[in-house]
Amino acid sequence: MKKFFLLLAFATIFMAQANAQKYGTRKGTITFDSDTNMEKIHAVNNTVSAVIDAKSKKLQFAVLIKGFQFKKALMQEHFNENYMESSKFPKATFKGEIVDGDVNFVQIGSYDAKVKGKLTIHGVTKDVTVPVKIEMSKAGAHSTATFKVVLADYGIKIPSLVKNKIAKEVTIKVDATLPMLLKRNK
Repeated sequence: MKKFFLLLAFATIFMAQANAQKYGTRKGTITFDSDTNMEKIHAVNNTVSAVIDAKSKKLQFAVLIKGFQFKKALMQEHFNENYMESSKFPKATFKGEIVDGDVNFVQIGSYDAKVKGKLTIHGVTKDVTVPVKIEMSKAGAHSTATFKVVLADYGIKIPSLVKNKIAKEVTIKVDATLPMLLKRNK
């Protein structure tokens, strides 16, 4: 009986700590793809910052636009200077929360959910709802999502000279493993 109460106390303390934990990384990945009949464009950014608060189920992602890497240097230059204007709009962000799906941050497993929040790209903020998969493991929370972005919705203009080479809607993929953040003593 004594062991049962000790185990129950330990489980209660563990669950309270886990529910109050935050998970974070600065090594997430975002890719985007623009596929047309004339050209396939693929870019990768491996320096995505992300935080998930297990208790509030709120999350944030941020990415520096200049961190996207292309196969062709000229594409990267046009992307930063002409389309994304990354000197004027240096980052894209998402701030939201898990609104659908019961993600258990203390139980190893895979959870399908939806996140709802504000996506800011090119200085324009829009409300979005995105399906997400969160896999809990000993390594932390692994989050993946795939969604579409209409460039015109974010004020991104494509010159008529190349309009057939760049899709009006691009596919965004987010992939991040967020280890549990340790609390620091103040």
